[in-house]
Amino acid sequence: MKLLKLGALSAAVLAGAGLLAWWWEHQATYPSTDDAFLSAHILTVAPQIVGAVATVQVSEGSYVKAGSILLTLDNRTTQAAVNAARAQLDLAMQSAGVTGQNVTGMEAGLAAADAMARDAQSKLARAKSLFDSGNITKAALDDAKSALDQATANRDRAASEVAAMKLQLGAKGADNSQVRAAAAVLVQAELALERTVVMSSVSGWVANISVRPGDVVAAGQPLFSIVQDSDWWVDANFRETDLARIRAGQPAKIAIDMYGGHKISGTVSTIGYGSGAVFSLLPPQNATGNWVKVKQRFPVRITLPAAAVADPAFQLRVGASVTATVDTRGMDRTRR
Repeated sequence: MKLLKLGALSAAVLAGAGLLAWWWEHQATYPSTDDAFLSAHILTVAPQIVGAVATVQVSEGSYVKAGSILLTLDNRTTQAAVNAARAQLDLAMQSAGVTGQNVTGMEAGLAAADAMARDAQSKLARAKSLFDSGNITKAALDDAKSALDQATANRDRAASEVAAMKLQLGAKGADNSQVRAAAAVLVQAELALERTVVMSSVSGWVANISVRPGDVVAAGQPLFSIVQDSDWWVDANFRETDLARIRAGQPAKIAIDMYGGHKISGTVSTIGYGSGAVFSLLPPQNATGNWVKVKQRFPVRITLPAAAVADPAFQLRVGASVTATVDTRGMDRTRR
């Protein structure tokens, strides 16, 4: 009887040891962690200008497509700014045209003054010849010199006025500085008017919305978020002792807690180059006398296929808890 009991006890011990060995080997081949969460790209929606909200065309949980209108701001002020900028541009172009005409007229006056100066120069030369031959008096010669001086002064003054007007005018047409400045103001006003309509740049689901019509919002103020409907993944925090066999490209199984452990497949994409503690706000300082060794956890990113994201029966939620298990059997086949 004693031998029978001893044999049963030995068999139980051997069975327990075998079970423990199997469990140990299974854990090494299929490392798993429940410190894992679903993640996706989250876009923060914020206006680029200050304004009062006119309409909100989305609600919490609604699905939006890229390019669809999310909300609009009151555009009366921005529309008035566009109208004023257009008027200023027209005035600048008209001013440049009038100034150009003035320059043309002044250049004609300069040409006339130059012709009069040349004529006065010729008359002075004839007067000198007549004076030398005794045909005119000294007074007549002095009058010819005075006329030349006056004509020369008029020409110089006209040339100075033309130069000053050209400097004020600058380039002609659209290259004119005043025209370009007015055109730039118009572009800014039109851009502000365009930004009164806030559109989605991605497709996804609206979350954390609280804005209402009538709210006055500031430029860059976060209003709500859009959870993008593509590129979902799992951030699984494995213990450092589990990483020896984990490699990028290995298959993984993801069990979603909120759906009773419903499993979907994924693929290991990256293994973090720093533990979670390293990137915390207050990283631990281990250079102390009472240091205790703690196994660190490293983030392993597991990408999910598009089919899993699009499954309407199991809609994914950002931050949901999951259990991630990596199949490392490929390591053994590679070693063979």
